[in-house]
Amino acid sequence: MHISPERIAQIEARRDEVQASMTRADLAPDAFVRLSKEYAEIEPVARAAHEVRRLRQELAALDYMAGGVDADADPLMREMAQEEMQILKSQLPQAERALALQLLPRDSADARPAMLEIRAGTGGDEAALFAGDLFRMYQRYADTQGWKMEQMTANASEAGGFKEIVASITGTGVFAKLKFESGVHRVQRVPVTESGGRIHTSAATVAVLPEPEEVDVQIADGDLKIDIYRASGAGGQHVNTTDSAVRITHLPSGLVVIQQDERSQHKNKAKAMQVLRARLYEAERQRTQSEQAGARKAMVGSGDRSERIRTYNFPQGRVTDHRINLTLHRLPEILEGPGLAEVIDALIAEDEAARLAQLDGVG
Repeated sequence: MHISPERIAQIEARRDEVQASMTRADLAPDAFVRLSKEYAEIEPVARAAHEVRRLRQELAALDYMAGGVDADADPLMREMAQEEMQILKSQLPQAERALALQLLPRDSADARPAMLEIRAGTGGDEAALFAGDLFRMYQRYADTQGWKMEQMTANASEAGGFKEIVASITGTGVFAKLKFESGVHRVQRVPVTESGGRIHTSAATVAVLPEPEEVDVQIADGDLKIDIYRASGAGGQHVNTTDSAVRITHLPSGLVVIQQDERSQHKNKAKAMQVLRARLYEAERQRTQSEQAGARKAMVGSGDRSERIRTYNFPQGRVTDHRINLTLHRLPEILEGPGLAEVIDALIAEDEAARLAQLDGVG
């Protein structure tokens, strides 16, 4: 993708303009916050633009010397200029691609924290155990990223693992990195309970939802039906002796959220509202994106939870992501968390390449 000199000049000029505005003595606090946010967004773009401009200018100067246009240049200088040109010519496409990536339209949700929902699918107890494995994998990956993970609600399986578990993940760029994890994850292994040593196939569904601010999702009190009742299931005696469980029904959409993990009714209600806001926000995002379906076809995944995206094969020690035909024979390292970074980085790179191709008119 070729970015014109005029566009590069505009980017650098806007960065300088914002920077100058931030130093004004009469600047109101809210204006400073707005400008600071814009500067944080444009500064890396301007830095990439400056690098492209620098390389192009140096290439032009070297071309002048190497081409012999400069009558005073001696042969040795021309030869050195030609060698330097080869180096810069290999660097320029990389710099131009880096700038093009910076200029790609950003998903407004990329910087958001995320709600992670994992549900056991086909496979009974083995699916619940696998859901637990996936949850721990994301927990460990979150640790490597310096993120904070808070369990919201969980429905444990008697055999171990979870029938369903929901967690909130906060930190820098959480949704940007985890958004391609939504879909059906399949596991192939010999269950602990299987005495015959036969390989079973089970599945769990992962959904990653960007978490909105309260102001992003307006929920009228009249749209909610809130039921308070006594919690049931595992969790200790205190859970079952007070009316602390909360079930919130969003009447316009029919969405229902149940929260009973906390002792306090108020804490359960707050967590339930947090989950409800994330689900309503994601529903609106999906509606908007379906209107741009043509653009989404080029991307790595649609976020459709029914799409089988990845297989974890224990006998062969491999993980395969079916969307980008990536197979890694490092299953233990991936399930331990750190190895998941390679899969996620490959998905992001593939998505970026597809969107760049679209801008170029290739894809």
